[in-house]
Amino acid sequence: MIDAVTAPTGRTACVLLHSSMSSRSQWNTLAAREDTGLRCVALDLLGYGKAPFPDAEAQQAFALEHEVSAVLAALESELAAGEPFHLVGHSYGGATALRLARRLADSGRILSLTLFEPVAFHLLPPDNPARVDIARVIARIEAAATPRDATQVFIDYWNGAGAFAALPPVVQDRFTAQIAKVKLDFVALLGEPTTPADLATLDIPTLVLFGQQGPMSTRTVAEELAAALPRAAIRRTPGGHMAPITHAEDVNRAIAAFIGAA
Repeated sequence: MIDAVTAPTGRTACVLLHSSMSSRSQWNTLAAREDTGLRCVALDLLGYGKAPFPDAEAQQAFALEHEVSAVLAALESELAAGEPFHLVGHSYGGATALRLARRLADSGRILSLTLFEPVAFHLLPPDNPARVDIARVIARIEAAATPRDATQVFIDYWNGAGAFAALPPVVQDRFTAQIAKVKLDFVALLGEPTTPADLATLDIPTLVLFGQQGPMSTRTVAEELAAALPRAAIRRTPGGHMAPITHAEDVNRAIAAFIGAA
């Protein structure tokens, strides 16, 4: 089961899913806000934080459905049966949240959906420049001579050239230890069968966020999502792809305002 932590009970639940190479702790600032009126349930996705790495069978054909099943298993002990909740996801967690929302679309349990730069590249056709861009990054990661070199490619793409080298050695080591899961994340993302047309029936209030300094790839996905989802709004925030961490106050304010209105 995915490791989970909750804020005080007695409030409407809000499930929080983090990005690749992160953990549930990235949402500590949002969970600590008193003005949301929410009971935040932050989860560690498979292979991150205290959550187990996908088992050998799952690794053979890893899919977002594996993440969704693990999230639902964790929520069984965190929420009452059938309890509705708001859903928030960042990057890989955003793509997972989108898949989860589709899984529960007919249940009425998802009160709102907030996605910060979800890496749902599967929504883009292969010749889309944004998908071509991320395909090149994936190819460089796969071709890297060592896990450390692969991690540098990944970190620098999302945070800017030289970002990995600027990290303390202990942090570099921690990220490098997670690159195997990152590779599985990309397998799941590109293998996801959902198309933009499939999202037309996802009748959930949705906020799609992107950082003003984020890469073209995720900005394009955000724009496609906002156009495909019937009740979606799109908004730009300060910062880049990692703004939920680097510009937490700005991002959390936008999330809290949207959920409050929803």
